[in-house]
Amino acid sequence: MSNASPNPRKAAVRPPPSQNLALIVVCAAQFVLQLDFSVVNVALPSIKGGLGFSDSDLQWIVTGYALTFGALLLFGGRAGDLFGQRKMLLLGLIVFGVGSVGGGLAPTPETLIAARFVQGAAGALVSPAALSSLTLLFPDGPGRIRALGIWQGATAAGGTAGIVLGGLLVEVLGWRSVFIINVPIVITLVVLVPRVIPRPAPRQSVSLHVGPSLLVTVGIALVIYALSSLEQYGPVSVNTLAPFITGLVLVAGFIAIQVRSRDPLIARALLRSRQRRGALGVMLITGAVLAAYVYFVSLYLQTVLGLSPLLTGLSLLPATLTIVVLSSFIARRVIARTGLKSSALIGALLVAGGQSWFVSLSTAGSYLLNVLPALLLTAAGIGLLLPAVSIAATADVASNVQGAAASLLTTSQQVGAALGVAALATIAASRTSAGASASGGYSTAFLVSAIATVIVVVIVAATFTKPEPASSTPAAHP
Repeated sequence: MSNASPNPRKAAVRPPPSQNLALIVVCAAQFVLQLDFSVVNVALPSIKGGLGFSDSDLQWIVTGYALTFGALLLFGGRAGDLFGQRKMLLLGLIVFGVGSVGGGLAPTPETLIAARFVQGAAGALVSPAALSSLTLLFPDGPGRIRALGIWQGATAAGGTAGIVLGGLLVEVLGWRSVFIINVPIVITLVVLVPRVIPRPAPRQSVSLHVGPSLLVTVGIALVIYALSSLEQYGPVSVNTLAPFITGLVLVAGFIAIQVRSRDPLIARALLRSRQRRGALGVMLITGAVLAAYVYFVSLYLQTVLGLSPLLTGLSLLPATLTIVVLSSFIARRVIARTGLKSSALIGALLVAGGQSWFVSLSTAGSYLLNVLPALLLTAAGIGLLLPAVSIAATADVASNVQGAAASLLTTSQQVGAALGVAALATIAASRTSAGASASGGYSTAFLVSAIATVIVVVIVAATFTKPEPASSTPAAHP
């Protein structure tokens, strides 16, 4: 394939060094967001003892972050399209740093949960701005396939690397360090962003849609809160039903407003593609499975197998390495040769196999027999599935709605993460309350995850396009 061009500089066929540096910076921003989502998992037992968290409130350290992150993403994507990705990236990073300091210095459970809400809200500004910057820098084709593969490698690696780093930090410096570690990383990114992310092009005057954004944000938050309250209050309690029904009504109201609006928060053109709709559904379920499996495995290794935080982190290192290698170096070659549909199907089937293997967790289980094979299968599947889904969801999107497209994709993943941890933690706790062991509760949660991943297989098969002929498929970079 020839790279010749009458004017290589104007055509931008070959990414300049500054473009690659921008890719590193936006992927680093995404990495730290996902790192912070998972780094606290290993620290949960230490935080519980240090601040006196109850069992029912402990999950809010994870769920609170995911809740505001996922619920505010549509607003964050719209703000990026309106004010510029670079401004939102900088603002979000600064607020994220403030929330990290608040978490590290928190004197009570309430202040720590509040700091996690602040971090999640900041992430809702950072993530769509970073992803839309990437898709604007790399047009459709081999360059974008490579960039999105690296992006998803950073996303997945941040989630699992957080476990490794969290174990080391808790063991050496204590649980507060898992929040303070973000500060120097954020400062570095704040310095680099203005230097590597280009100024946005002039934009049309559009509305920020504060009202609809608030409606869907509160609606999603109430639904997630209701799911988190199931174990404590039960399914028929007013404390569960009231927020759940109210949340559904608010989301339905948001949809009704969007259908009638001339300038909706979510551009209708983004949802006309069956493949994009399928990709968003796949990302929602996969986000739930990914967040929950890290949560439960870290608890199983510590509370059932008795591993230290550091050993728990090291035990998850094979999964981190597998995801990084597959997402960053191998997935784009597989996609180029087999197409998005085949790549996504292979990935989804591997994840389903890994989640099914986790069902074998028991009090008498072992890392080598019950955990490691399941980790590797799940990680291999994620490394293939997420890049394919990202490409399917962001292909052929106009530049003026890149932020909205990026926020839809990330919203699906983060809302899925919040729903997954809330719902599956409730399922595991209910099973344990009924007389099962802790490992029995985890096993039941993984059974539900395995069934959910089978649904992913069905969605991919029904909505993703068939593989393109080799002559029209973008060639992978060597």
